[in-house]
Amino acid sequence: MEFLLQPNVYSTGSTTNLLSLLDKMWIKDHVSGDGTLYIISGFANYNGGVRFWPYFTNHIHNGGKVKVIIGGSTAQRLSSFQVVEALLQCGAEVFVVNRKRLVHAKCYGYSANTDEELVVTSGNFTGPGMSQNAEAAIRIDPSAVKTMGFKWEDLITNMFAQGWDIYQMDIADITAKSNPGWKLLYDEVSGTVALEDDQQVTMIVTLSHSDTARIQANPGTNASKGTQYFWLSKGTFDFFPALTVFVK
Repeated sequence: MEFLLQPNVYSTGSTTNLLSLLDKMWIKDHVSGDGTLYIISGFANYNGGVRFWPYFTNHIHNGGKVKVIIGGSTAQRLSSFQVVEALLQCGAEVFVVNRKRLVHAKCYGYSANTDEELVVTSGNFTGPGMSQNAEAAIRIDPSAVKTMGFKWEDLITNMFAQGWDIYQMDIADITAKSNPGWKLLYDEVSGTVALEDDQQVTMIVTLSHSDTARIQANPGTNASKGTQYFWLSKGTFDFFPALTVFVK
């Protein structure tokens, strides 16, 4: 059991944000391919899951499942094309709920054999929601989940029984995008919609003398030797647009 208020405000355990909490639950404390991982979130973007794409793919390849329910809207930026495409490419089952019946809950967890874990939080499956927004989260361990009678599949079944507008997305439809669910998503890369004032955040990177000297040195000289990269922590995902381009 662990409670936290991010970013780095208060924690009863060793994790300081939702990203680290899910990293611990889904990766460090869990066997890849064992059972089903669950995501329920009103908002979702690519950087919310960028840490987990390789693990989701491996988990599904090893026989596990990933089920995702996210919110969508024709008028608001709730969930993006990029996050849905990435989830489908991992092999996840993805469902988009129309804004008229918005799922505002944020719950994460897994079900494996007789064990189920649950994280209840205010943090959405977005870059800011995972690390920088002031969000609270509590991880409930299998014994407590069992005591209160919670079951992930019962929750999912009851959500689908509400008669909400829910669209299941299909990887075969990524190019054509004929499913009406695609119309509920926004393009987070195009930048056609301006950010709201409270989402416009500045990050300052300070370089030391050795950094600038190495960057400005002539290639091949001793002064130029060393890395030319800036290493950023996982908690900085929310400062960037969708990190869909990787250089090895």
